[in-house]
Amino acid sequence: MACGEIHTCATAWSCLLPNMRPGVGSQMSCLGIAGWRLPDCRRPKLKDSCWSMSTRTQSLHTAGIVSWQVSQIILLLANMKIIGVFKPKNEEPYGHLNPKWTKWLQKLCCPCCFGRDCLVLNQGYLSEAGASLVDQKLELNIVPRTKVVYLASETFNYSAIDRVKSRGKRLALEKVPKVGQRFNRIGLPPKVGSFQLFVEGYKDADYWLRRFEAEPLPENTNRQLLLQFERLVVLDYIIRNTDRGNDNWLIKYDCPLDSAGTRDTDWVVVKEPIIKLAAIDNGLAFPLKHPDSWRAYPFYWAWLPQAKIPFSQEIKDLILPKISDPNFVKDLEEDLYELFKKDPGFDRGQFHKQIAVMRGQILNLTQALKDGKSPLHLVQMPPVIVETARSHQRSASESYTQSFQSRKPFFSWW
Repeated sequence: MACGEIHTCATAWSCLLPNMRPGVGSQMSCLGIAGWRLPDCRRPKLKDSCWSMSTRTQSLHTAGIVSWQVSQIILLLANMKIIGVFKPKNEEPYGHLNPKWTKWLQKLCCPCCFGRDCLVLNQGYLSEAGASLVDQKLELNIVPRTKVVYLASETFNYSAIDRVKSRGKRLALEKVPKVGQRFNRIGLPPKVGSFQLFVEGYKDADYWLRRFEAEPLPENTNRQLLLQFERLVVLDYIIRNTDRGNDNWLIKYDCPLDSAGTRDTDWVVVKEPIIKLAAIDNGLAFPLKHPDSWRAYPFYWAWLPQAKIPFSQEIKDLILPKISDPNFVKDLEEDLYELFKKDPGFDRGQFHKQIAVMRGQILNLTQALKDGKSPLHLVQMPPVIVETARSHQRSASESYTQSFQSRKPFFSWW
């Protein structure tokens, strides 16, 4: 894996990394992140509603992650500690700088079989950030904090023109400083993408689920797993995640032993195991319609034993008061709109279709929680679309129309 120096131009880092604080005015003072100190820097003029920064760091590096579909870059500190994963927009499967030659070949030779027609093209980074937003609004706390940021690094995949321009500007700055100082930016242009904080101590859910089959969990720990699993179900269902297998959500299982007393005693105090879930890889969510062509993109957790157990009272108390409140749902829609509209290719009509699908998912989830259904019964409910009704007369409140999707995908299991 190639490592390289990185230049950051990050949006809302103060929310993403708790140790960072924005400076006053147009300058920012030194910032500390786990021992990483940043030099003073000036904020560039970026078209963004949040504060931004542009700085050259001395101890932050990048390295690529092997992925069959999306280009991912991990961010490393000088001590090689991973702090997060960055997914650039223009290196997504539909991005013009995607480095995966297999995706390029598939797009070139089989365009009819490429991508998912139910998703908005090249919007995976917004889907990642949107899933984190929904997670925070619902207080599920299973998605690692994710924001839209701007980053630049030599190890990113750039066009030859951008690299030549960058080298030319650096050469001009070295040879003719007066000319070089007139450039608005020295170096490679920043890439927009999603940045997700790295979670430590987690493994693929598939690993732990197989382990738990052979070694059943204690009753209290199994209860913790079930409650965390229900939160994953709620998140995936609301955002209609089309890519949720058992290999892209994580489980952290800590079973600590604490010795009590001296060496001459054989007593050991066993602490209760702690189990947590992390929902990652949310870049293929927020569809503009329910899958209705070849594939159904099912939730693979629906085949787990936990999916057959009715929703607990704890998840009902946490979720129902929120999603039953029209004002809460409206605020959620507005927050997603503020996030999604930052994309240069934002289309209001497509966004309304995405929200219509989400409203239908919320409607089904509300009914399932009230009726005491299980996650398995939830995914078997007919897909619903709730659209804003068009009216020629002005009214203080909006009205909605509900419709069911009659067309089903060819493969219901894939």
